[in-house]
Amino acid sequence: MRVIDLFCGTGGFSLGARTAGLEIVRSVDIDPVLTSTYKLNFPGSNMTLGDVSDLTGEDLKKSAHGHVDGLIGGPPCQGFSLMGKRDELDPRRLLVDHFFRLVAELRPTFFVMENVVGLMQGEARTVLDNAISRLPSAYALTGPTILDASDFGVATNRKRVFVVGVLAEYADLPTLTPPAGALKATVRDAIADLALSREIGSDVQGFDLWELPKRGYKSTYAETLRSQDRRFTGNQRTVHSDSVTQRFATVVPGKSDLVGRHQRLSWDGLCPTLRAGTGSDRGSFQSVRPLHPDEPRVITVREAARLQGFPDIHRFHPTIWHSFRMIGNSVSPPVAAGVLRNVIAGCEGSRVPHPIAAE
Repeated sequence: MRVIDLFCGTGGFSLGARTAGLEIVRSVDIDPVLTSTYKLNFPGSNMTLGDVSDLTGEDLKKSAHGHVDGLIGGPPCQGFSLMGKRDELDPRRLLVDHFFRLVAELRPTFFVMENVVGLMQGEARTVLDNAISRLPSAYALTGPTILDASDFGVATNRKRVFVVGVLAEYADLPTLTPPAGALKATVRDAIADLALSREIGSDVQGFDLWELPKRGYKSTYAETLRSQDRRFTGNQRTVHSDSVTQRFATVVPGKSDLVGRHQRLSWDGLCPTLRAGTGSDRGSFQSVRPLHPDEPRVITVREAARLQGFPDIHRFHPTIWHSFRMIGNSVSPPVAAGVLRNVIAGCEGSRVPHPIAAE
């Protein structure tokens, strides 16, 4: 089945879709930094920079070079986040409406939209309800439903809202339930083996390159994320001042640094939701990163990626700040894969081909 990923960023949703067996035929995002390694991670992909609000359903259909079965996307959430200002004049809030406008114009067999929990609260819920009202009556809906990444076997508490719709004439409405028998992962499962790695130089793109030993501790979770050659990028430690290092050393697992509010991770616990921070156009504010369970430092990019469910082969950005923006803005790939597998199961029972697919 062929899908388009709107607001693709670094490709968390795309990766989940690919894992679920879908073909990504078009990806769109306005941010050149967040998408800077998209084509590196998805060779041959049809990714373009652009403003989703300027697109039409016909544009998407033409650029996909064929029929489109699904539309997926996580519109920017900063205007709705409970951690932010929830500015009603933030123009990014309009992008939720544009997502549903494009669903109505393109009429794919299914769509999946992801966003923050704040979209269901206060005046933001009106924005969501008005956007959903754009849909033709032919769509049957599941959600908005709150899903937690930890229920999908990811080592983080990350609650997000999902809205799923299918053309009822062609597909069965899926249930948004975590996969049966999903194992609960911990911080230890996600990152403990990375301590065994050694830096071996840099790769051809200039990323710091690391390698894991053939033997040593590895959890089932970590094994699913490791690359075949055991190599990965983005594991440089942040260099803190002596005073900050001493301060971090006093923080116990599960508690937070009183100055910077960095929470120390617990080996047997879960990572809190990783935040994105802001780009240079909005002040270049860094998000607060958790502290490593043992060491007096914030976690590395690769540790954050593991906690979010990204495989080791995925590359982010040469700078730590932008890499954390990529990870914090992304849909957790295992969650995306789990949701989309449920959607695919409903589409496999399609009663007749979708009219667009038949063209």
